[in-house]
Amino acid sequence: MYLTRKQAEELVNGCIKNDRLAQGALYKLFHADMLKVCYNYLPNRELAKEAFNLGFLKVFKSIQNFEFEKGDLGGWIRKIMIFTSIDLLRKELKFNTLEIIEKIENEIIISPTILEKLFFEDILQKIKQLPQATQLVFNLSVIDGFSHKEISEKLNISEGTSRWHLAEAKSKLRFLLENSNNLIGKLEERRQLVR
Repeated sequence: MYLTRKQAEELVNGCIKNDRLAQGALYKLFHADMLKVCYNYLPNRELAKEAFNLGFLKVFKSIQNFEFEKGDLGGWIRKIMIFTSIDLLRKELKFNTLEIIEKIENEIIISPTILEKLFFEDILQKIKQLPQATQLVFNLSVIDGFSHKEISEKLNISEGTSRWHLAEAKSKLRFLLENSNNLIGKLEERRQLVR
């Protein structure tokens, strides 16, 4: 979603002044996208909605700290939603603090032919099947582009543990997606037989 600098400044200044119209406009503008961000990080809709509401509360309380020179308004709000979701998820799950000494050098590659046959929503559903800690690290690394160092600092885990969770996520996703591909192949075979 794109806002001109002038539009963003008007919204931010209105929110700083506690203008309900500006707050409502900001909320409506980012509602759908930011709710999706929370859904990506949390295992159920209730927690995602709670994180979303807490996140917007933080946005309105700290909007005076937003600096246009450091990035766009949507990116700033997205980070708040991600960190709020993580904080809420932390209360829900315990991380395995297993230290991984070896670096993971062999990346798991998912065949493009598998991905071509799946819709984006199917892939998101497969990501949701990962264990919560593994899913969280995968989302932070692959979807939102955080480094292992940033992930380890935010989640209070070692970089090795972050790498392990990412490798585990890729391995499990590969398995889940390959099984989906086998299912798609069987459905296509049945369609051919029916014709």
